[in-house]
Amino acid sequence: MKRIFFIALVALALPIAAFANDVDFGNDGGTIGFGNNALSLTGSVLGSVSGLGNGMCSVAQPCGSVAFTTGSLISGDVLNGAIFGPGGTITIMGNGKDGLPNGIIFQGSFSGDTSWTHTGTIGQSPVITYDLFGNISGKWFNGTTVSGSMTQLTVNTGPNGFQGSAGLASGDIFIATPEPGTLGLLGTGLVALAGIVRKRYRG
Repeated sequence: MKRIFFIALVALALPIAAFANDVDFGNDGGTIGFGNNALSLTGSVLGSVSGLGNGMCSVAQPCGSVAFTTGSLISGDVLNGAIFGPGGTITIMGNGKDGLPNGIIFQGSFSGDTSWTHTGTIGQSPVITYDLFGNISGKWFNGTTVSGSMTQLTVNTGPNGFQGSAGLASGDIFIATPEPGTLGLLGTGLVALAGIVRKRYRG
């Protein structure tokens, strides 16, 4: 019967990720620049949020802001493509609109290497595009530790590519947040089931 109770207790800590609520933040505008051996984003607004709040944010009526600084450059260069190390800072701020917190929603850093990729040239202008991608982790506004990923698309309309600063086209930040209520019900049910089985076994 010890096995039954062990299984039930383990179930209390079962996969938080499997019972997670994905929150998708969309940010628009701002400037991404290279300095102090890292990339930084400033002036980007929180134009859409799915999975948190009322889902009515827009670029015209933003619900906050997004800012980040990557870890330090470890290989390559910002013109042709680069890798930045873990670290840096990421902050998603809410302004209290649309059911979102007024203050820090998420604050964390890049949990692994972050890639800066030259993704191509569009049209005859040309419009030169770069993608930034990295996994992130940090603290949710309620104090829990969460993780996710970030993708940012920057567009440089000059023919010479990224020269240290460019406007941001759009960005997406995905964060998986645990649902304690669901996990609690699951764990409580399994513990109760273990108790019933134990009684029957004794009887």
